[in-house]
Amino acid sequence: MEAAPIRPRHLLACSLLGWSLVVLAGCAAAPVPALKPPLPDTWRNAPAGVAPPSADLRGWWQALGDPELDALVDRALQNNLDVAQAAARMRSARLLNRHAHDPYLPSLHGRTNDVIDPDTTASYFVVGFDALWELPLFGAWKSSQRVAQGQLDASAAALRGAQVSLVAEVSRRWIELRSAQQQARLLTAIRDAQQEKVRLLQVREQLKLAPPLEVARAQADLSRAQAALSEPQQTINASAQQLAVLLGQPEPDPQWLQPGEQPQLGAWQLTTAPADMLRARPEIASAEADVLRAAGELGMSRADIYPHIGLGASLQWSANIASNYHVHTGEAIFSYGPIIDVPLFDWGQRVATAHAKDHELKAAVYAYRQAVLQGVAEAETAMGDLEQLRGREDASRQAADLLQTNLTALRKRADLNLGSNMDVQDGLIEGHRAELELVSAVAARDLAYVSLYKALGGAPMPNPPQPPRSTD
Repeated sequence: MEAAPIRPRHLLACSLLGWSLVVLAGCAAAPVPALKPPLPDTWRNAPAGVAPPSADLRGWWQALGDPELDALVDRALQNNLDVAQAAARMRSARLLNRHAHDPYLPSLHGRTNDVIDPDTTASYFVVGFDALWELPLFGAWKSSQRVAQGQLDASAAALRGAQVSLVAEVSRRWIELRSAQQQARLLTAIRDAQQEKVRLLQVREQLKLAPPLEVARAQADLSRAQAALSEPQQTINASAQQLAVLLGQPEPDPQWLQPGEQPQLGAWQLTTAPADMLRARPEIASAEADVLRAAGELGMSRADIYPHIGLGASLQWSANIASNYHVHTGEAIFSYGPIIDVPLFDWGQRVATAHAKDHELKAAVYAYRQAVLQGVAEAETAMGDLEQLRGREDASRQAADLLQTNLTALRKRADLNLGSNMDVQDGLIEGHRAELELVSAVAARDLAYVSLYKALGGAPMPNPPQPPRSTD
């Protein structure tokens, strides 16, 4: 029951054939197009000759000077469910990437069978082993690796995109929450001033010093001031609830609903345009991963046009377990040699698939270029908005300061009986409205700052926590 011996000459010939085929394995892989993003040498809307930024780009949200926001960002990166999903998908892609070449490794299969002769004179028990090694010829080896790497890069870009969007959204919602709380405070003060103004006009009406039309107009202003309070309250409720979702919790923290200071950039200004951050923009990284994956799929489809060549071996052992005449002893047989699978009737379909994958690769390159152009456009727009809103904030602050000076003068005149309390209330209302405009200007500039760094691809994020390894 011994297997037939393998002759050294046959073994040498098979070895030479195998090595020749292995050399062909890395050939004919589809080339990956050169991706050179057309980034501008200088940003058209970037300001020049200004002070350096005060915040590290790794924690760009810290420029807003709000420790509560810093803590919220840290909690969100740890607890957000979208980030957790993206991290799990990236770990899945990483595991599959490690086994991208497994289909081209030798495989061994064992089997058993119960065979009966056609004349029903004997029955045999058969045990066998089959070994097969399909060689990754014509670029299939490199192409399969490109497909797996493209999928891994895409999952990494998706994770980074989730992190960048998360930090931007947390910052945006927190800015809107604190700004709405300041607006609610000022609108309440305006309403109180309007109430006092109505009271004073009603007294003057009783003294025949003011017409009823003036009282009615003041009452209408009071109603409008009361109605205006609903808008910031809606923003407060919606922002707090959205923050809870971003942090992976069902309800907002109670302290969020307590009025707090509005985040402000202050004197921060942009000095340089970090083009490298734009290259790391998640949308661009994802488009680049799609190009790599499409190039790998094109290489696989091209390799599928040609014959599939492999090496195979088989060892079978049989024993006669039942016979009508006499019992035979067990016997073994061994075979080996090349295996060739030639596409014939579906060859045209395979060629069409290769041409289709070529067009998909071109489409992926176009999508990459479009992603770069879109990133440049968003960054330029955000830079322009940020600079224009800085001017708006400075002008609004100056107006609020001047009106505060005017209010101080009105109060002093009223104390000296040179003016009326009606003038003081009008000054209060005008001053609070100027402060409202300042709050809106500060919030708009803060949000433009968030949009800028999101357009630039954000900043390097801390790694998400790794789940404990299963011991199963």
